[in-house]
Formats: sequence, structure tokens, C-alpha cells
Amino acid sequence: MNRMTQNANRYYRALLEQDPSFEGLFVVAVRTTGIFCRPTCRARKAKRENVEFYPDSDTAAAAGFRPCKICRPTELPVEDVPEFFRVLSERLGAEPLERLTDQKIRSLGFVPATVRRWFKRRYNMTFQAWQRMLRMNAAFQRLQQGENVTVAALASGYESLSGFGASFRNAFGFAPSQKEPLRMITARRLESPIGPLLACAVDEGICYLQFMDQRLLESELKDMCRRLKAVMLYGEHPHLAALADQLAQYFDGDRRNFDLPIAVPGTDFQRRAWRALQEIPYGTTASYADQARALGSPGAVRATGTANRLNRVTIVVPCHRVIGSNGGLSGYGGGVWRKQWLLQFEKRTLARGAATVGQAGLLRRPG
Repeated sequence: MNRMTQNANRYYRALLEQDPSFEGLFVVAVRTTGIFCRPTCRARKAKRENVEFYPDSDTAAAAGFRPCKICRPTELPVEDVPEFFRVLSERLGAEPLERLTDQKIRSLGFVPATVRRWFKRRYNMTFQAWQRMLRMNAAFQRLQQGENVTVAALASGYESLSGFGASFRNAFGFAPSQKEPLRMITARRLESPIGPLLACAVDEGICYLQFMDQRLLESELKDMCRRLKAVMLYGEHPHLAALADQLAQYFDGDRRNFDLPIAVPGTDFQRRAWRALQEIPYGTTASYADQARALGSPGAVRATGTANRLNRVTIVVPCHRVIGSNGGLSGYGGGVWRKQWLLQFEKRTLARGAATVGQAGLLRRPG
């Protein structure tokens, strides 16, 4: 039983609920109309017996279905930011020390439970936790700029130094009075056709890029902060802006290689293994044995596989292009189905490019 068949009932429920967390996981095709849609389509929902699910738009189109003109499933999904996010963000921007309780959220015309669920899905935290994170991020930056603990606490809306200290230690794992300066890791959520990604950067380059539903995400982030001796804050960074642009180009089929600095801590062998991954041509695959030979260590197949599993920058450092010697798809942090999607996507993009070049050649040929 394949993934589409196994999850069909779950996908249909997501379709009825227009659940945006399923964007990139499937498209739904309606037999009675011949049209396929994304999970969040606003069009009237067909009966369960009249729909079937496909992993992507190309597969649905190959089966003879046409893309919906309402939800445009062949385009990159753009998450609709709800009105409450704009209003609450502006309110906190104008009054950063204000605590927006459930009662205040209701007075602004919004349902606290809806706000809570959206923040939990998008940021993996409640709105109240998000408010605390913003205050702690601002406090950390003040301390890094040389302000004393009392000033930083009062500026963050705390009347008690002990309460501020406890919240700060809970957020960052050390006391606000610690004198040694720490590095800052900037984090940002990025959208993709196969699910949202968490991207992180330091000034030296990209240090993390993984799918947000990955099981080991939390432990990997803690390990990264420990290795880099840094704290992680949500925000904007030039490396993350460049990454967002290049990922969009990649998923549009317009980029083959990434031009980004990578700053992932690792041993010399691991860094060499990650560079070797970046040398595997777009749209092709290599075995672990091939990669070990490229490293000049043909006997280090197991160590090469371990280094690949420790790759923290998915897609940009394309470990999805490494397969088993028997041609089978081995483990992938984002899930084997995503590995298969990426490999098929790259091959289809290459094929389309070759076809376009061939057609251009025919057009130029004199008659």
C-alpha cells in the first residue's frame, strides 16, 4: 500500500478542514470534473468516492487532470496570514510591554483558541509563549549591547528581577548576569511545496535547514546551539533572505546549484563529505560507495553514511541524491517520500529543460 492510499482518509479530512499544514503533502483530483486542487482550495468539496490523491501536481497532470483555476496547485503555496496576526503584531509593535491576554484578544474581535492553534502550527508555540519569546529576545539583545540586568528587566516589562532571571534562564539556559558574550543564531520559517522548513543562520553562513515536522528537530537545535555556543532568536538575516530567494528559484525549476556560505560545525571528514554531496550533479544520484571513493577513502562507506545523516542543511547540501548501492532509497531526515519527491522533481525539471532546448533547435533549423 503506497503513502497516498494509506493516508487517503486522513487527507480527505484535511481537505474538508482546508488544513494548511498539509500543503505540499498531496494534491486532490476530482474524477467528476477532471480537476486537481491543493488541500486548502476554497472550491466546493467533492464526495469521498469521487476523489483520489496524488503526491504532486505533475503526477496528477500525468494522470489526465487539469489544475484548478481557484487554488492554482501548480504554483508555490503562499500561506494566507490571518488578520489577527497583523493586528496583534502591530499592537505589540506599538506597545511592546503589553501582555495580550485572552480577554484582550476577545476585545479585539478574535477567538483566542483560533489564535492559539495558528501559532502552535506555524511557530510550534502558543501566542502567549510567542509574546514571551519576543520580550526575551529583546532583553538578550539589550544585555549583549551592554545594558545591566536591572535595566533590561524593567525594559522587558518585568517588575521582579527574580522573575526575569527565571524566565531568561528558561529561555536561554543561562543566567542574564553571565558576562561572556554569546553568538546569535537567527531563525526563520520558510515555505516549500513539500512542507515548511526551519532555516537558521549565523554571520558566517547557513547553519541549519530542516523540515519542521522532523522528529529530532528540537534536539538538533539544542545541539547546534551548544556546539556554536549561541542562542537562537527568530528574525531576519541577509543569509536567510538569500536562502529564501534561492530555494524559491530551486522549486521553480530555475536553479541547479546553491551559492550560499555554509557554517555547520563538524569534523574535517564530515565537512569534506558535505562538500562532496554538493558536487553530485543536479538530477543524478550516487551511492555511498561512490561518495566514499570521491573522498579518496573507498573503505569509509559507513563513515560517509554517518556524515550524511549529520548533514543539517537539507536540499542545499543535497544528501537526498545519495541512494543505496542496490538503487533503494535509504533513510532521509525529512522522510523517504520527500527524498523521492526531490529526486523525481529534479529529473522532471532536467527533462523539461532538455525538451525545451530540443524544440528551440528544431525551430532554428532551416526548412
